[in-house]
Order: sequence, then structure tokens, then C-alpha cells
Amino acid sequence: MKDKVKYILEAPIKSAEKIIETDCDIIGLKIEEEADKEVLKRLLPRIKKPVMLRCTGDDTTDKELMPEFIELLDKESIIAYVNENTYKSILPFVIKGGHKLVIRTPIDINLAKEMNILCSDEGQSLDKIIIDTDIGGLGYGFEYGYSIMEKIKLEGENDKYLNMPLISFAAEETAKTKEARDEKLAVFLEISSASGVKAAGADYIVLTKQEVLQTMKELE
Repeated sequence: MKDKVKYILEAPIKSAEKIIETDCDIIGLKIEEEADKEVLKRLLPRIKKPVMLRCTGDDTTDKELMPEFIELLDKESIIAYVNENTYKSILPFVIKGGHKLVIRTPIDINLAKEMNILCSDEGQSLDKIIIDTDIGGLGYGFEYGYSIMEKIKLEGENDKYLNMPLISFAAEETAKTKEARDEKLAVFLEISSASGVKAAGADYIVLTKQEVLQTMKELE
């Protein structure tokens, strides 16, 4: 029987104070700049739940900052994410800390497998890898992203390099649409995207709104 989906409620580190007491499974902390290190130091002793630490999304910045932030963590956490450009710089610190690693690749099952093999060869345990297919929510077409997630789940039954949990940041993609400028509609868009990737087999779903978290929990 499939384990329950784990919901990650994410916020920039500077504003994460408002989410650390919520009913999420994992607290997501997004790095924006180097100064966030001091805020992270103050927050970590107060966070009793598991943590996901997410990079800025700029490869050059992340290769410099992520190792410094990872070394501040006081417990096993999820590090999100590395890609083909950043994994060699970040992975040694992930392995040293015994953390789980999110590996992001474009929407392609072969690229996902290739990156999993590369990180495994560098020393990351397969049971500490989480696949991010970078669903690109609405940009690529939700159906395509959905089908790739399903395919990875099916192939993973017989392939140890694909037999890992899936994580989805689809809610972040819906927030980029012009419709999401309407706050009420943004909530419904996030619920829709989260429900879709849950049906596709996501094991971790990253949310940005507390009301969406409450709704998804009620649908369990």
C-alpha cells in the first residue's frame, strides 16, 4: 500500500516564521540571498518538523551558497535541488550531512535516470534520492508532465535507478499564471495542480498556501 503523500509547506526563509507551527508534514525553507543564513540559524532550533531546504534556482549562486546553508542544518533534511550543472558542487555536502537529495531534470525519464546514476556513482545512496521531473505545470501542458510521472512510477517497479519517491513543485508553476493574480483563484489553481500530481503518483507535494494545505489534508 502506498504511503500517504507528504505535504511540504514552503516559504522564503525570511517569512518562514508564519509556517513553522502549521499542520504540514515538512517545513520548506527557500533561500533568496546569503543574508538568509542568519535567519536560518535562528529558526532551526524552533522547527520540530522535518525540513526541506531549497536553493535560489540560479545555478551560479547555488553552487556557492548551498554548501554553506547545508552545513548549518542540525538534522537530516531534504536538499532541493541539484541539476546537471550544480550536483558536483553541492552533492559532497549532501552526502557528508546524510541528507536526502532532490534531483531535478527536464521532463524526460531517461534524463532522470541518468542523473540518478551519476549522483549514485558519486556516493549518494539510492534510498536518499527524490526525483523532481520539473513538471513545468502549465507551461509544457499538464498532461505531458502527468504522463512522465506515471511512467517513472511504472518503470521504477523494475529499475532501481527509477524506484525513488517523486516530488512536485507544480503549485509554483500555477502561481506564475496571470489568473493567479486573483488571490481566490490562485487558491483553486494550487488545489487543482496539487490534486493532479497527487493522482499522478507524487510522494511529496510542495504547497505555498496554508488554506490549500488544509484542503488537501481534508481530502486524504
